[in-house]
Amino acid sequence: MKIAATVQARMGSSRLPGKVLKTIIGKPMLELEIERIRMSALIDEVIVATSVEERDDPIEKLALETGVKCFRGSENDVLSRIAGALKAFRVDIHAEFMGDNPIPDPLLVDAFIGYYLKNVDTYDYVTNALKTTYPPGAEVFVYSASVLYDAESRATDPFLREHVAPNICRHPERYRICNLEAPPWFHYPDLHLEVDTQEDFEVISAIYEHFYPSNPGFCLAQVIDFMNAHPELAALNQQTERRWRVFRKD
Repeated sequence: MKIAATVQARMGSSRLPGKVLKTIIGKPMLELEIERIRMSALIDEVIVATSVEERDDPIEKLALETGVKCFRGSENDVLSRIAGALKAFRVDIHAEFMGDNPIPDPLLVDAFIGYYLKNVDTYDYVTNALKTTYPPGAEVFVYSASVLYDAESRATDPFLREHVAPNICRHPERYRICNLEAPPWFHYPDLHLEVDTQEDFEVISAIYEHFYPSNPGFCLAQVIDFMNAHPELAALNQQTERRWRVFRKD
């Protein structure tokens, strides 16, 4: 059984173009995210899923240089791109990541994968992203490749095909869905650890600059403590409009 992670990444972001390759402490943001995903004890393989557009050639180059797999597909039909990546590399269990969530916590990721594996007879899909309780940017999505193949074969809405998870979680009548809410020590729904804007990038850069040189494996709890100690930094991006809210039950 192969457990693999995909990272959706492209250069064509409208609000912060080229953000996945913007450098923090001398490394592209995407490379830092890949490093953290590789710290997972349960993920066997990392696959960068980018588009076939020429402007995304540098993303493929980075993936190959860092020793991870790369799959290229449609720029806008992200659902088909991710399904294609899972088929191409014969993935059984999928952990889904976005290139603009550059601080995944491998401990949290492994906890969610472990929960899914222990409850595979009960749930088809385990996440913390149906309701915002964890800090945005700390989302985890775990499900079998077969579930995604089924969802991809049924999805007809072009807007929803620009995304992956909604094509599953919007159909609780077909898929058994589990949303795990944050315990009190992780309950920070207004602490944004994602990169959509320049302000977001400044927040993430400050976190990496503080932790990475001495502790590259820093965890979510440490990030929360750091942000609580620097409220001015946490406030920097709290007013940014978040497009993903349309998919949440907040």
